[in-house]
Amino acid sequence: MTNREPHPHDHGPADHGHSHAHGAAHPHHHPVAAPAQPPAATTSLLMRSALARLVAAAALIALLWAAVAWSLSGTP
Repeated sequence: MTNREPHPHDHGPADHGHSHAHGAAHPHHHPVAAPAQPPAATTSLLMRSALARLVAAAALIALLWAAVAWSLSGTP
């Protein structure tokens, strides 16, 4: 029996989501798996170069010192 010949029985929802009457011709379509995708690029600072980590650390230190200077200035 090929996929294009009439089926001798019903296919219930467990088979492929619908059923048909006895003897109904129905080609079977099976989903094709999607090709594997490469993993997404990580944005972790620890995965960056040494120069990028150094620049980020300097920027964080400058931001913290700016926050300290602002808090000591007495401006709301």
